[in-house]
Amino acid sequence: MIRIGLLSDTHSYLDDRIFDYFKDCDEIWHAGDIGSEVVINSLESFKPCRFVFGNIDGFNIRHRAKEVEIFKVEDRKVILIHIAGKMGVYHNQLRQLLKKEKPDILVCGHSHILKVAF
Repeated sequence: MIRIGLLSDTHSYLDDRIFDYFKDCDEIWHAGDIGSEVVINSLESFKPCRFVFGNIDGFNIRHRAKEVEIFKVEDRKVILIHIAGKMGVYHNQLRQLLKKEKPDILVCGHSHILKVAF
């Protein structure tokens, strides 16, 4: 089973402890508000990564990352996005995307609050 390290809202700060926390991860997913290309470069030199940009991210990060990533991992469809809305009360664009794509997993950032639901 693949191990994923989830991050979001680093806002240009990457605590060095993350490399210890994520040492056994196979991939890192960052759900936006990266803040600096230094964060992307540091994570990419450590592990394979997937990123989306957030509302604070400037041109350089938006040039390297998409607003939404849709991909499969171990036969599970994933949507990675920064702003989703409240759990179950998603903004209209995402609601339409969820209907169309029917993901197994939705990962988002922005709120600075960790929530996991099944």
